Amino acid sequence: MLVVGHTPFHYGTGTALTMSNLFSGWPKDRLAQIYTANITPSRDVCELYFHLPPRDRYLPVQYHSMRLLGWNGNTSPQQSRAVSAICAGAERRPTLARMYANMKAIDDVSPVRITQALTRWARAFDPELVYSVSGSARHMRIAAATARACGVPLVPHFTDDWPATLYTNGELLGLARRVVRQETHRLIRLAPLGMVISRPMAQEYSRRYGIPFSVFTNCVDESFFASPRYGADPPDGSLELVYVGALHLNRWKSLRDIGEALGVMAEGGLPARLTVHSPASDLARYGKYLTDLKWIRLGAPLASHEVPAALRSATVLVHVESFDEEVRRYTRYSVSTKIPQYLATGRPILGYGPTEVASMNHIREADAGVVVGKNNARALVDALTDLCRDAALRWRLAHNGLAFARREHTRENVAARFAATLRSAVTAGVATSDVASSPTANYPVNK
Repeated sequence: MLVVGHTPFHYGTGTALTMSNLFSGWPKDRLAQIYTANITPSRDVCELYFHLPPRDRYLPVQYHSMRLLGWNGNTSPQQSRAVSAICAGAERRPTLARMYANMKAIDDVSPVRITQALTRWARAFDPELVYSVSGSARHMRIAAATARACGVPLVPHFTDDWPATLYTNGELLGLARRVVRQETHRLIRLAPLGMVISRPMAQEYSRRYGIPFSVFTNCVDESFFASPRYGADPPDGSLELVYVGALHLNRWKSLRDIGEALGVMAEGGLPARLTVHSPASDLARYGKYLTDLKWIRLGAPLASHEVPAALRSATVLVHVESFDEEVRRYTRYSVSTKIPQYLATGRPILGYGPTEVASMNHIREADAGVVVGKNNARALVDALTDLCRDAALRWRLAHNGLAFARREHTRENVAARFAATLRSAVTAGVATSDVASSPTANYPVNK
């Protein structure tokens, strides 16, 4: 199995964590990965890596032009001084936001260089299948070129509906959108089957792309499973709500709504506090929007091994998504990495986000929490009040979630089903004759 994508196996992001759990127990000598991120990979799951740095994947004229603009040549071009300055101003000025979106699009849709060294390394590994979690046209091109070079089928795994929502604001006069559409269909032509993150997404993607899609969300090991608590509220009567996750995609706005609702509850004599654990980068960028709320506390960023204890400290776990129209289109089929972890922890969940989003549907399907599916302050206060006052309700929801996690999200069972699905892709083979064409057709090759 050859894994191709931006992020290597590690435990610092939701995507990487999901991949690590899905490939848990895979024989290390039969797993290799090509990645582009400037991140040190973990050796727990995979030991054979090929890092494709920026100097190798950009054409020389692209690389040196970006260096002249202040890019250091190592990190993402979006982190260069010039682009970072535009990004910082984009939050406040629509003109800069459009400029930043177009700059990102230029980087994504520009030509990709597939080196001879990469091709030789991939062929020497001799994979039977390429698996890829992509999030951009650039990484789709790298995955497709690798599959072609090795003459094997490819299985894409989509965790958000970015193929339908990326570059929909006319970036590069519509060119960026056309490129994403073309590269997605080129990728699909190499795939006998695909993978997605939720059942609604599987139905939509099977209809949209004409191949079968299997559902694989994050799975959890035994360290997360815990018994529900009853009557273990703090001595002062206040309840502890905990959120673990990112603040981007305007999730901070929904957390701010919860903080304001907790203030209303406190005025009515029902105190409860929300502790937010997010990545350091998110706290630095968005934490300022939450610090003025009395009933929200910004906790420390958590390493992966610290997450189970943080979740068990909660009376109620919180999951949020944004109600902003553009964001809800992007997340509508997504199930957060944290949802299986929340369910396994044996704590009730407050879900606050658009009712149609798959994460909210997953909580409802498990009957593991109370979901507020509309942006309504009164409804949010009422839901929080019910959860905080009714210990029997919390107990029932927690038990339901734990049982659902045992059935649907245990790592041993999911990883075995994941491996079986990949084996079926190898048996099915390549869907079209694309792979028989030149291994690097339409991709510049460094000679």
